[in-house]
Amino acid sequence: MTIVKRFIAGAVCPRCAEMDSVRMYRDEEREYRECVKCGFQDSLRLDGRPEPAELTTRVSGERSDKAPAVSASEREQAVPIRFHPNPGAKRRDH
Repeated sequence: MTIVKRFIAGAVCPRCAEMDSVRMYRDEEREYRECVKCGFQDSLRLDGRPEPAELTTRVSGERSDKAPAVSASEREQAVPIRFHPNPGAKRRDH
């Protein structure tokens, strides 16, 4: 079985924004598109099912910089900060 790759007239590449450089082809379960100028590749499932695995991103991945847990005794020792106006500054009333 030979795969026929066809150019999509008027299609713009999402990466390099070149017009008429994107071609598409299919196999039994996926439809592919690729740019001949920059090498961009993308694919979709023909049956409409979602992709099986979620991509790891900053939001979905494990974080290594989590703040350490604070114990109850440390919370009791916390003191609120109070801000007082600068006594040397001139006050302007409107």
